[in-house]
Amino acid sequence: MSPPPHGRTRRVDLVRLREKLPTNVADVLGRYERHLTLERDLSPHTVRAYIGDAVALLGHVAGDEPENADVGRIDLAGLRSWLAAQHAAGASRTTLARRAAAARTFTAWAHRAGHLAADPGPRLAAPRPHRMLPPVLREEQAKEAMDAVSSGASEGHPVALRDQAVVELLYATGIRVAELCGLDLDDVDYSLRVIRVLGKGGRERTTPFGVPAGRALRRWLDEGRNALVAPDSPPALFLGARGGRLNQRAVRQLVHEVVAVVPDAPDIGPHGLRHSAATHLLEGGADLRTVQELLGHATLATTQLYTHVTVERLKAIHDRTHPRS
Repeated sequence: MSPPPHGRTRRVDLVRLREKLPTNVADVLGRYERHLTLERDLSPHTVRAYIGDAVALLGHVAGDEPENADVGRIDLAGLRSWLAAQHAAGASRTTLARRAAAARTFTAWAHRAGHLAADPGPRLAAPRPHRMLPPVLREEQAKEAMDAVSSGASEGHPVALRDQAVVELLYATGIRVAELCGLDLDDVDYSLRVIRVLGKGGRERTTPFGVPAGRALRRWLDEGRNALVAPDSPPALFLGARGGRLNQRAVRQLVHEVVAVVPDAPDIGPHGLRHSAATHLLEGGADLRTVQELLGHATLATTQLYTHVTVERLKAIHDRTHPRS
């Protein structure tokens, strides 16, 4: 039998470690989890990551005696030692930066809640993550992907109609896969060609879509969705084969399969379509503020990553086509 993936091994270890923590620390973690879920409205995946990092930090500070762990013992030296141990174990700069941010979130909350006399988090320095240029489709590759999924829907099978609408909407709007799966029927305004999206942190925004996505959506609703509706189906815009809300894993698999038929295209998922949409908007002349609003980025700095993508692509085109490049 092959060994379990590293990520799965870490999750199992953290579950076992959490079980060994004293009752009072477990209660603190429970309150922190409710804070992340109810007050900050973070996704279940993000909450699990934050709680896992808090458990790992508490276990490290407690050393060989997790049953004696104490939130009040967390200090700057403990935070630095925790990150140093992960660095020695081979954690990447990006992982270290993320876990440092999670630790600062935990200590800030613990201090406000009265579990820590002082918050050491603001004094914790961590390496900045490398800003990797995301792989994106060229415009002609995106068109080929849309043509491929349209061809699959030509015979009118309900799942194929849904898949076309999903891919068209992802590329047309640049929304996240979780945002797409969370859409309900009344989130779409066909007269204005916009959707109402509930993004990260519960932030709501309105995002427009074009004529091709509108046509694909209308055909899915008129000809496909009713074939998948079950008695207990939710009012979701997109349904799975058994009538439940379409899940993110199915969407990721769909996008990978669609892009795989495009010659020389990078292997991307829904987030790659999001990157591609942002890049093509900027290349078409959209300003950063507009793209920030469309994508639902909290800060302009996140959107600015895409300017590096377009600069790299412009340089590549220049090198390939200019007579004196």
